[in-house]
Amino acid sequence: MTKPEGPRYRRYSSETRGAMLVEAGLACLARGGITAFTVDNICREANASRGLITHHFGSKNGLLAAVYATMYDRFTAVVAPEGRPEPDLATLVDANFDPAVFNPDSLRIWLALWGEIANNPELREVHRQRYLDLLATVERAVAAEAEARGRKLDARAVAVLFVALSDGLWLEQGIDKTMLSREAARDACYSFFDSVLGPLDRPAAPQATTPAPV
Repeated sequence: MTKPEGPRYRRYSSETRGAMLVEAGLACLARGGITAFTVDNICREANASRGLITHHFGSKNGLLAAVYATMYDRFTAVVAPEGRPEPDLATLVDANFDPAVFNPDSLRIWLALWGEIANNPELREVHRQRYLDLLATVERAVAAEAEARGRKLDARAVAVLFVALSDGLWLEQGIDKTMLSREAARDACYSFFDSVLGPLDRPAAPQATTPAPV
């Protein structure tokens, strides 16, 4: 006697299923960029029905915004792990080039996400929120270092410049490592802070860690 087929989709909690859809979206972006971020591909990757994307995120754009927030939150977890003191400037520099968030998969994902911000209001709003949070973290670290050294400067302006510099170096190093090494990119960030605050202690480059799976 033939056994009846089981259900096509397993039952998961709402939180787990939403997280699975985000991970599926990340995997699609890592493999094929924004053109691979389709409902069919995501549902196939997550073994989920199409209606679950609407149920959890409202739309594919809503899911894309959640994917963006997840990528930024993973970076934030390296910059300022929960329960740890506020990051200093050395921590901020090294976090930008930590292999856990600085790897080929993350480069492909960020390129895809950045390319959509201008045309996607939901994504743009998440970007603004996360960018301002990061900027505030950097500003506090700059202000603390400046105060410790008795220097007066515009900590916000320095934070804006550092974030722009580190993003550019991150992108250049990720695109072509033969043109810019990770160590050279890291040193460039330290040189920037040296120029506005005076020489900083430069800890040894962090050891490579296992990249976060996507």
